[in-house]
Amino acid sequence: MSTTSDLPTSSHTARRRFRPALGAALTAFGVIALTSCAPSSGEMTQGDSAVSQAGTWDKTFPQSDRVDVEKVTFDNRLGINLVGDLYIPKNIDRAVRHPAIIVGHPYGGVKEQSSGLYAQQMAERGFVTLAFDASYGGESGGSPRNIASPEAFTEDFSSAVDYLGTNSLVDRDRIGVIGVCGSGSFSLSAAAADPRIRALATVSMYDMGRAMRQGLNDTVPEEQRQQTLRQVADQRWAEVDGEQPQMVPGTPVELTDQSTAVEREFFDYYRTPRGEHPRSTTAFTLTSNPAMNGYYPFTQIASISPRPLLFIAGEKAHSRYFSEDAFARAAGPKDLVIVPGAGHVDLYDRIEMIPFDTLTEFFAEKLG
Repeated sequence: MSTTSDLPTSSHTARRRFRPALGAALTAFGVIALTSCAPSSGEMTQGDSAVSQAGTWDKTFPQSDRVDVEKVTFDNRLGINLVGDLYIPKNIDRAVRHPAIIVGHPYGGVKEQSSGLYAQQMAERGFVTLAFDASYGGESGGSPRNIASPEAFTEDFSSAVDYLGTNSLVDRDRIGVIGVCGSGSFSLSAAAADPRIRALATVSMYDMGRAMRQGLNDTVPEEQRQQTLRQVADQRWAEVDGEQPQMVPGTPVELTDQSTAVEREFFDYYRTPRGEHPRSTTAFTLTSNPAMNGYYPFTQIASISPRPLLFIAGEKAHSRYFSEDAFARAAGPKDLVIVPGAGHVDLYDRIEMIPFDTLTEFFAEKLG
């Protein structure tokens, strides 16, 4: 991918690679619309007990003949059992330890989708990689199901570091992270608290707290936010009195004439053979909203320095401003890469658009 400009932005060797700005303002969406990051029909699932059998390819992308995949499990600090796929280059020297990369999936996604694709691609490039299901979803444990918990989702990354650090193939001093969409914000929180994460890249990142509080492009007024919190309070009373949890829907099951551009973008991935997966059809509980409202992933971002950060966003992505905000707040070394012509979801699976060479160069240099 060509670079049109490299501008020094700080004394910490930070660079910003940029392309022409978008010609039109991004469409504003309400707070509930942000859960398009979480594909959902509004149904609760109990899929944590059915771990796919070894040897059965259940991903949304083709299997590589250059990479072996092993199903692994490990517990997080909260006692939740997490399930992951470990991607190992077939030609790896098993007598020595290697750098490893953890890949987090989009908010509400599962490891069989974009995070698995990233893990396999990076394994083809020589890294040991791990894609895992976050707590309360996919094949991972956690009950009740479908809870959105910033604490748990952040802890999941450190627990993945714990696991990799015990693997005989991995050099525990050379572990990095890629966070896609919502997991980008949780991975930033993890890196701020866990110096064992030596390098971090985010792709199409969402600031999940800001999106939940203020909606896309910060268009949700305070009164609407307060109304949502009152709705949550009523729902808590309802559940205390025996009612079932209410779910916040995400990607619509079908499109209408009134469907927004963002809804159509997510539908094209999560509701078509391109990215649809049976364990990625759940919603999040309405009562998860206050925890997400109070989540500020960039508060400690400067403390990640001097460990390096790489932010990747699409030129046309509705989420681009989240990466630009994080880049501005980070202390460096840091880099912001804007991918020409790419939208938010394009960077989930469009291999020809995803800058894997940039990611490979970044982690090869930073993890050694």
